[in-house]
Amino acid sequence: MNNEESPTIIIKKIKKVSGGHHGGAWKVAYADFVTAMMAFFLLLWLLNVTTDEQKELISSYFDPSDVRIADNNSGSGGLLGGLSVADRGQMPKNAEPLVGQPGSPAGQGKTSPHSTLYKANDQPDSDGKGDGQGEGEGKSELEKEVEKIKAEMEAIEGERFSKAERELKQAIESMPELQALADSLLIDQTPEGLRIQIVDQKGRPMFQSGKTSPLPDAQKLLTLIAKTIATLPNLISIRGHTDSKPYGKGSKYTNWDLSADRANASRKFLLDGGLDIKRIENIMGKADREHLLPKTPLSPRNRRISIVLLKETKTKSISEIKKEIDADKKKKEAQKSKQKSESKSKSTKPKKVVIKPSIRKQEEGIIYFP
Repeated sequence: MNNEESPTIIIKKIKKVSGGHHGGAWKVAYADFVTAMMAFFLLLWLLNVTTDEQKELISSYFDPSDVRIADNNSGSGGLLGGLSVADRGQMPKNAEPLVGQPGSPAGQGKTSPHSTLYKANDQPDSDGKGDGQGEGEGKSELEKEVEKIKAEMEAIEGERFSKAERELKQAIESMPELQALADSLLIDQTPEGLRIQIVDQKGRPMFQSGKTSPLPDAQKLLTLIAKTIATLPNLISIRGHTDSKPYGKGSKYTNWDLSADRANASRKFLLDGGLDIKRIENIMGKADREHLLPKTPLSPRNRRISIVLLKETKTKSISEIKKEIDADKKKKEAQKSKQKSESKSKSTKPKKVVIKPSIRKQEEGIIYFP
């Protein structure tokens, strides 16, 4: 028994091996997907925040046939169809921008090639002058067109504002109950637009001291203003102003609150008078920061409500302004044609012939029958 060989014990260890490494190709695909999604959402954001004219400029940058970009032949069969975005051999940072930076003249100062588009046909001629020199130097055709549209719109608005001012003054003069309030209504034109102010007079306030509801005199003026400006398209800013007399110490209600509440109360009366709520652009409480009479901060005339008809050149895009100008021209042409047709119909209308009875000298002793 001892001579017998002991059995051999074999231990088998099974080593479990997971799948091998498959490489990083999926990471590249995932990175491409995330990049594409980021670019997509960036595009959606740009479409939301840019105006129509900015979209037009961006699209023209990628259009080689646009005259504002280039019309120079520089090769053939390329991506840009043989056209150049800038002058031949010109560095982008030295090119003249199509749209200048805000606050600086076009074509002057440092510009960024990523935020502006460049003109290509501004190479110097044989006499050393570029195409961009001469009349309107430094301004592109687009900028000139924008300035022209704005000038036309300002002329139209000037006529509208003058007409509204005349109507308000005539209405006050024609109503005996409002004639005493003529000094309480101030009308002028500012860089923002037409400003109509309801001002306190000495002994004739528009609001009770410390109160927000307009008194009957102010209500009449607000109703008159609402009817006069109801047909105008301009957006409106309503602003409340106070004098410099402060509230008592420890008061949580201040002139800021009072001026804002009075402006909001005036808004309600304007809406009751027929003003469209969509035309209200903003309501502001100015407190005592913009006095009508700065040298006398406690003057009652500093307590007032300002109603500003904002210029459309400051509240609308160029495309919207152009549409309104075209509509205004069509309206005027229709009025002219109507007046011509009326005058023509009056001239062709036959005149009535009135036959006067003949007057004969009567003699005594003779009876005359008609």
